[in-house]
Amino acid sequence: MLKKVPTQAVAPQALEGARSATGSACGATDEVRRWSTGRKRSVVLRLLRGEPVDAVSREPGVPIARLESWREMALAGMDAGLKERHSDPLEARLNEAMRRVGELTMENEILHKERERQARTPLAARKSSK
Repeated sequence: MLKKVPTQAVAPQALEGARSATGSACGATDEVRRWSTGRKRSVVLRLLRGEPVDAVSREPGVPIARLESWREMALAGMDAGLKERHSDPLEARLNEAMRRVGELTMENEILHKERERQARTPLAARKSSK
């Protein structure tokens, strides 16, 4: 049988890159629990460049499922960033002016139709303003 040796008794260089049967790193105390955005970005960029997922997963000791999740989130973020429209103040003013022109045009048409209708009615049918 194999003798279990405490990790403190083994040189840190000997544990580097060592993996157990479950695929996790032996030095669980050295494992990174929280990944910064920059580190995640660099790993995801490696995936997007076409590096094999298992190789990228093996080096930092991140499960493949988590890498896939990071990649999907990054792609969704890129999609959202590309869909976003930046508002231009001049464009907003132009849109407001076009909306106002449309309102005034409709009002003008209504007034013209009312004037034509009044012109067709005889003077006797009109009410006096007194």
